[in-house]
Amino acid sequence: MSLFQSFNISTSGMTAQRFRMDVISENVANVTTTRTEDGTPYTRKIVTFQEKQVTPFSHVLSNTREAYLGNGVKVSKVSEDTNSDYIMKYDPSHPDADENGYVSYPNVNIITEMTNMIDASRSYEANITAFETSKAIALKGLELGRS
Repeated sequence: MSLFQSFNISTSGMTAQRFRMDVISENVANVTTTRTEDGTPYTRKIVTFQEKQVTPFSHVLSNTREAYLGNGVKVSKVSEDTNSDYIMKYDPSHPDADENGYVSYPNVNIITEMTNMIDASRSYEANITAFETSKAIALKGLELGRS
């Protein structure tokens, strides 16, 4: 694995985790949104990652295909959480209440979202640490090359 590939892996992880934190923030911000443009309550969004497929130029040139691990990560999709139900609360005075007085609130659980935010934040920090370590190794190699 080349030095620059380790930089790319770390930065792709940071980018993906930052995007995940943005989506989690959107979920938290819409925890009380009972009506979206289509008239339904806000639906929680989930980010899915997958490994980046990177083919180095040398492999393209020689038409060989080896299984390279460690190419980084990318966001493969952002989907809506259709597995969990909306939260029903009795509030007959609410403008979005149904005929029985119940309001459908988004399927966002603040505790789950905050746990996911902590997980994404720690993953981001781990990628920063890996990037800083790679940078320190590169600098040490440059120092050894000068002497």
